[in-house]
Amino acid sequence: MNIPPGMQIKIPKELIVVINNLFEIEKKLSMHGDVANLQRNVTKIREAIEDQGLTFEDPQGQPFNQTRTDLEATISGEGTENLYVIDVIKPIIRVNISGISQVVQKGIVVVESESKGSK
Repeated sequence: MNIPPGMQIKIPKELIVVINNLFEIEKKLSMHGDVANLQRNVTKIREAIEDQGLTFEDPQGQPFNQTRTDLEATISGEGTENLYVIDVIKPIIRVNISGISQVVQKGIVVVESESKGSK
């Protein structure tokens, strides 16, 4: 499938909800460990989503600047230079068709100045 320039791809809202919740489950598993052996099931769900041409990205720790079009950020603290993502509320969701990647959901993040975080 070729995507005409400027065309927006629509992804069902329900699928976006599933991806956001899968992201939250992965986040909780990484914080609290996999005591119930859920990671195998989570990986299978992720692979099924990726088979449909969808990917989601956790931008935690990545640099942020005002020119980034794949993130919506709230700045924590007073500094506005050397910003890094310190918390991810929603992941970046992309659809990949014929080698073309398009953002279908911007990541929602909190960013903070590196200088504040290193004190």
